[in-house]
Parts: sequence; structure tokens; C-alpha cells
Amino acid sequence: MRHRVGHRKLGRVTEHRISMLRNQAEALLQHGHIETTVPKAKELRPFVERLITLAKRGIADGSAGRALTARREVLRDIPNRDVVSKLFTDIAPRYASRPGGYTRLLRVGYRQGDSAEVAQVELLGFEFDPKAKTEKEGKTAEKPKSVGGRLKAAADRLRGKRAAEVAAGEAAAPGTKSQARAAARKGSGGSRRGPSGNK
Repeated sequence: MRHRVGHRKLGRVTEHRISMLRNQAEALLQHGHIETTVPKAKELRPFVERLITLAKRGIADGSAGRALTARREVLRDIPNRDVVSKLFTDIAPRYASRPGGYTRLLRVGYRQGDSAEVAQVELLGFEFDPKAKTEKEGKTAEKPKSVGGRLKAAADRLRGKRAAEVAAGEAAAPGTKSQARAAARKGSGGSRRGPSGNK
């Protein structure tokens, strides 16, 4: 029985598990939310909350020595200095009056490949709204959902690009691009055949 066992092993050796938690914590602090499986999310929560508490303690009394010590302790787990500075300047002051519970875990469904239960972990106050992004961008061309539609859209983009190149080439010097292409084909033989003419 697993009595008095403090954490999940997640099918990984210790070094790999710690590295994965550090990477996920960095992504969560950088973006405000991530999606992962439920067991990983449950292991990530105390890891991230400990880092936020360290940052809060470092900025609480305002002494430079304590803040530097806290910053170094956080840097042991998250080596990205930009994320650590965001943690100390933006995230930790936001939770100054909150005694704990800085993250939220929302179950969002099951992964298609292996039916693993997926959860979204987000920092409180950094709630992710997928509709806000589309509204912010305004009206954008929707991507075609089918393979045929995507291929057609790619072909249209390619044709439009080539038409623009031809129009720009003819405007600059009529006929020079086509003559240069013809000369290049003549010089290279125009195909990938060998000297005997066979492939």
C-alpha cells in the first residue's frame, strides 16, 4: 500500500520528474495557464505555489537582502530570469493578501490519442478566455477545416504570391525575369537527367 508516500512518480525517474515540473512551472508562470494531464497538474500545483510563496516572502518586508535570497531560491528551480522577474514584479504582489491557493485546476476533457484526462491549470487572476483572443484580432479569415480546403487555400496563397512576383518583375524590367529563367534552364539542361538522357 502507498501509505505516507508524498508524491506521484508519474512513470518517470526522479531527475526527469523534477525537470518536467520545472518546465511546466516556468510555462505556467510565463503564460498564466497550461494544459496537461490531471495527475501532472495535481503535482504541479504545490510546486508552483511554493515558488509564489517564496516570492511573496521576498518582497514582503522590502529588505534587499531577503529579496535577493528569495530570488536565488526561485532561480534554482526556474533558470529563466525573465520569468523570475515577472514572478517578483507582477505575480507575487497580486497575491500579497492571499494566504495560499494561487492556482485553479479545471478538467477540460479527455485527450484524443490515449483518452488521458486533461486539465487546465491557471493562475487566479490570469483566467484564459479563448474568445477574447479572436475578438481582439477582429475578423480574421477562418481556416478551412478539411484537408481539401487547406490545400486549396495554400494553392491560392501560392498563386497570389507568384502573381505578385510576376507583376513586380514586369513592372521593373519587362521580360528580364523570364529571359533569366530560360537561360538558367538552358544552362542546367532543364531536367535532372544524366548525360545519356535517362533518369
